[in-house]
Amino acid sequence: MRTDLLPELLDTAAGREADAILRACVHCGFCTATCPTYQLLGDELDGPRGRIYQIKRVMEGAPATAVVQRHLDRCLGCRACERTCPSGVRYARLAEIGRGLVAAQVRRPWHQRLLRRALVLGLSGAGRVRALLALGRLARPLLPARLAARIPSRVAPGAAPTARGLERRMLVLEGCVQGGATPRTNAAAARVFARLGIELVGAPAAGCCGALAYHLDDQAGGRARMRQAIDAWWPEIESGCEAILVTASGCASMVREYGEVLADDPDYAERAARVAALARDPAEVLAVADLTPLGRPGAGRRLAYHAPCSQQHVLRLDGVVEGVLERLGFTLVPVPDAHLCCGSAGTYSITQPALSRRLLENKLGALESGRPALIATANVGCQLQLAAGASVAVVHWLELLDPAPPEEAPER
Repeated sequence: MRTDLLPELLDTAAGREADAILRACVHCGFCTATCPTYQLLGDELDGPRGRIYQIKRVMEGAPATAVVQRHLDRCLGCRACERTCPSGVRYARLAEIGRGLVAAQVRRPWHQRLLRRALVLGLSGAGRVRALLALGRLARPLLPARLAARIPSRVAPGAAPTARGLERRMLVLEGCVQGGATPRTNAAAARVFARLGIELVGAPAAGCCGALAYHLDDQAGGRARMRQAIDAWWPEIESGCEAILVTASGCASMVREYGEVLADDPDYAERAARVAALARDPAEVLAVADLTPLGRPGAGRRLAYHAPCSQQHVLRLDGVVEGVLERLGFTLVPVPDAHLCCGSAGTYSITQPALSRRLLENKLGALESGRPALIATANVGCQLQLAAGASVAVVHWLELLDPAPPEEAPER
């Protein structure tokens, strides 16, 4: 692709990076075949190729408009297009640069600004998430059925393992939404990893990984949260912690990209790259571990696994969780169109509810087509999204490896 970016943009590291990404695109359109929004809407401007053209025009001097912003907002960030692209176009990075430029030129309507600010403030801390959910549960009888179904029931995380003095030690991201909405996930992870001789160490000051703000027009705020997490983890890293376990695959994807996002920060670039290199999805650890201490918790139960987009298309861990589950005795049912997004995509289900619902309906139809006893996934957003409409229980897959797995019935 030929480019003619504004000189002032080419004078910046981000502008030069965007120029290189744009030049890699060969207009082939393979990306549209796997883009969920293009499949739903059939509009070239709502596919990766169309969004690339719109970003290019803005970077070449065309005025950014609310229409351009709307088409960029409709992107899920699922990155299925990157898996299909034969030229290796780094679409997601280009989209982030483009969104930042458009946000600087186009002032959103007040209600959009308020919603995005509220999402960042309300969901970026586990304590705030717990408080909001407690209010939601009190109001649930008065809410419309569709909204009430999205409020998860309160669950007890269970007892913490006695894991001091184990041979191996890993940090664990305690998270924000996951810590408040599905606390059983990290608790189950601690118990499972303790049985394998690995102690998980929390660093509460790390807080949110930064993805929430970074993807909601507050890239500066997102980077600030990344620096906060690095500072909180650094003492443990210096003392020899072997990895940073991130049990929500969406957060793992963000932490894995700290080095790229903070590459131009002279105070944090080196440490950010180190943190990114240490980030691990639990599947990466368990896939190469001796799982004998876990027994055979599957006992032949039929399970549909939803691989989050972040796990498939960013971390590139296709089939890894499924392999671990099969080793532990679970029977995995086929899932058609497994590469497609469930519509959660961070806060997409809130900012783009109509499109999100259509994607959810399609995904549940695929997951339940094999008549599983339950559905498992690896990201808190996907878990809450699927649980709102599924006819069977939806759990984080690590819960299934815990000595006391949840009952096979959806919580309401």
